[in-house]
Amino acid sequence: MAETPMLHRLPVAAYTSRDWYDREQEMIFSRTWRYAGFAEDIAEPGQYMAVQAGLNNIFIVMGRDRRLRAFHNICRHRGTQLIRAVGKAQKALTCPYHDWTYDLEGNLISIPDEDREYGSVDKSCLGLKPASVDLWRGMLFVHPDPGAGSIAEWFGDIEPMLGPHRVEELVEYPDARNSYEIRANWKIVVENFIDVYHLSHLHSGTLGMYDHARAEYGFVGPHYAFWEPPSADYGADIGKNAPYPLVIPAEQAGTWVPMLFPGIGLAESESDWTTFIVTPLAPDLTRVENRSRVANVSDWEFGRQASRSAGFWRGRVRGKYSSEDAAGEDDPMADGDFTAEDIYACEQQQKSLQSPHFEVGPAAKGESPVLGHQEVVRDYVEGRR
Repeated sequence: MAETPMLHRLPVAAYTSRDWYDREQEMIFSRTWRYAGFAEDIAEPGQYMAVQAGLNNIFIVMGRDRRLRAFHNICRHRGTQLIRAVGKAQKALTCPYHDWTYDLEGNLISIPDEDREYGSVDKSCLGLKPASVDLWRGMLFVHPDPGAGSIAEWFGDIEPMLGPHRVEELVEYPDARNSYEIRANWKIVVENFIDVYHLSHLHSGTLGMYDHARAEYGFVGPHYAFWEPPSADYGADIGKNAPYPLVIPAEQAGTWVPMLFPGIGLAESESDWTTFIVTPLAPDLTRVENRSRVANVSDWEFGRQASRSAGFWRGRVRGKYSSEDAAGEDDPMADGDFTAEDIYACEQQQKSLQSPHFEVGPAAKGESPVLGHQEVVRDYVEGRR
């Protein structure tokens, strides 16, 4: 008897409508931990950074006691945002609108013309609204709820299924830091990231260094875990073939590619460790931010490894189509960049959702993570988590 095909769990409207987008902002991104940056981004008193967590703009600041604190980025006077992006304050944070001033611990310490304008104000009642901040695997996270608990509780069950990397011993590779927009719903971007079925098809020429048939994957709570070993030829001499100096022992080579809910992807291989942070901007627009860490070794060591591995990589990484097949010189499917291949596939899928003739087909076994993610999203939006 033939198996009953697996069916998708979300309607088309979940990927196209403003109503779904708004509900996700309220029910998912406003109620879960949100990635903010690396630990070294805030390393000295006065340094701060802001991040959007659903409906909440939250900033992290290091106090004079070198303790990290998080606050809602809302002046207690009229609600103007105190700070933007990243920076450093000397001893205080001042609202640009009316100059209400707060210390680095969030206390209101000064109101201009207080006696003339107000008579008297109980400043102790008007400190900044606190949020939660925590550190996990070298990354800073915020949560809108000041009583959110620890980040270890949120990620604890999946942590044993992540790579053996000592993230704090790696250094950021600045040339690999980038941010780009994808004209597709954030869930399409996430579902592409966790779609096992597409690895040996869309990326047949760009990710052939791993054995997709031996991949191990599944959900741990709302989080997705994935690991696969090197292919036979790549793994035969991983110390020589890896593009960068190894960051884990050769005998542990492989790639861990989890997607931590919501939209926090990691790519952890034998030679680098990369974040893939998904941020919804609109029902059909998503920003992705990548930052990579590599071994803390000299430029000479990187050059030496590139020379050693050149023979393995020469002629192996190629696009989905040859230049002869490509429709034009800028065809993303022909340039050998797996990220470009993913962006192309996501954007083409989003376009098709607008067609009255669109109808999704049955899901393959390798697409079961897609269905799992859809179930998690549906549960959050409907208030079951």
